[in-house]
Amino acid sequence: MMIRGSVLAVAALLFALSPAPVAAQEHQHGAQAGEDVGRVTFSTTCAPAVQPDLERAVAMLHSFWYERAEAAFAAIAGREPECAIAHWGVAMSLHKPLWQPPSAAEMQRASAAIARAKTAKHADAREQAYVRAVAALYQDATPYPARVAAYEAAMAEVHAAHPKDDEAAAFYALALLGSAAGLPSDRTFARQKKAAGLLDAVAAAQPRHPGIAHYFIHAYDAPELAHLALGAARSYAKIAPGVPHALHMPSHIFTRLGLWEDAILSNIASAESARTFATRSGMAGVWDQELHALDYLMYGYLQGAQDRRAAEVLERLRGVTRAEPPVIAAAYALAAGPARYALERRDWRAAAALALPATNIAWEQYRWSETNIYFAAALGAARTGDLPRAKQQVATLEARHREVNGKDKYAGLIEAQRRAAAAWIAQAEGRPDEAVTLLRSAADLEESIEKHPVTPGAVLPARELLGDLLLAQQQPAEALKAYQATLAHSPKRFNSVAGAMRAAERSGDGAAAGRYARDLLAMCAKADTERPEVSEARRIASGTPSSQ
Repeated sequence: MMIRGSVLAVAALLFALSPAPVAAQEHQHGAQAGEDVGRVTFSTTCAPAVQPDLERAVAMLHSFWYERAEAAFAAIAGREPECAIAHWGVAMSLHKPLWQPPSAAEMQRASAAIARAKTAKHADAREQAYVRAVAALYQDATPYPARVAAYEAAMAEVHAAHPKDDEAAAFYALALLGSAAGLPSDRTFARQKKAAGLLDAVAAAQPRHPGIAHYFIHAYDAPELAHLALGAARSYAKIAPGVPHALHMPSHIFTRLGLWEDAILSNIASAESARTFATRSGMAGVWDQELHALDYLMYGYLQGAQDRRAAEVLERLRGVTRAEPPVIAAAYALAAGPARYALERRDWRAAAALALPATNIAWEQYRWSETNIYFAAALGAARTGDLPRAKQQVATLEARHREVNGKDKYAGLIEAQRRAAAAWIAQAEGRPDEAVTLLRSAADLEESIEKHPVTPGAVLPARELLGDLLLAQQQPAEALKAYQATLAHSPKRFNSVAGAMRAAERSGDGAAAGRYARDLLAMCAKADTERPEVSEARRIASGTPSSQ
């Protein structure tokens, strides 16, 4: 495992690649980027004529541009059928380790590519090891988690046998992250830290390698670790400005650190780039990568009270009837976006009226994404006094949790939502102690589960909801603790800052209330909506006492 000093040294190196502030860069991407995908050095025994194209395809693969990578590898295989790594690349492009298992059609294509790779004449012992490793991912009779574990073990062997092969280190690091994504939550982040150690060892020699920066971001995409990836976040979009996903990924870290303007600009650039790619590719629907960027974009807008801009994003999401492909990134954005827009603005009536959007998403495959709608509806109904509807939605949450419990590591998030919504029903029915107990347990459960890579954060954190509940119960000191705990892992969240401001004032701590008020006003410098909390922040910051 790497030491902290080493991490910071790599962060400094990566940051040095990006001398201009990211906010200034993002507006330039469309004009300057072209098809710059970064630089990878990956020696093979294939014909020298295809080597540059191979390395370019590998670079796209490292940025999860799977569509382009598969097509590029297939084109190379067509030109040189005996190039084993070209066929390996086709199979690798069908493996989405941080997103979801391959479909039946993808399994077929990958298996055919692997079979051809195994018989290709241009493959030395190292290249054959890469082929054997990817083959472990496509064993039909083996459950997917076992295949992922076998691939991780195989890549560990490739890396051990070829310690000077930077690509072996990078792909082994990704294999570790892929395994971690499917295993029960580990709050020590052992695999993620091991992956970062591998990346750390090769970063200095590969300053333009897209996978190094990309995988650093994924390894540290957690509240406890995000500060370690700020250098990677500042550099990745500069390394591969032609890739929509590379424009988006920095916002994972910006979001974790509350750098909202950087997150917003990152996702504007990514969404525009994704839309351009989809149009040029003739996609029948909206590309999942655009939807993914829009989810993060809405989250960023809402933290600065840029509600009109968030509403524009919502309208884009509401207009989607077909996602291409209909996978988890699309499913999550289409369910979380409307829920987030209502809940972040505390528009309980709008939340209560929410229903699952009609699209080509197979919602039964994405239950913990789908339940964001039921959670928002339950909470909205409870807060507006429609307890029959609230209880109906809570029952749906309970049923969905039973369905996936033990099968999906994120099933606990559904149960946390059920408890949080049930807490507000208990509050409405005059059982305040039960309400607090339910919400505390919901917050503890939610925080015990690793953040999924697809989400910028809960549509409404349970710990923040606990603060709201305690404030409603006239317990401002306890509410302040809940808001502060939320801000410790989700800095500069609008509603936690506003809640902490109110709780501090009601607790008699005028100095703390003033600090939170000034923080809120700074966050809302570009607000396009006058939320009540912002007006209240102006009053508190000016030293005017409450009229209540």
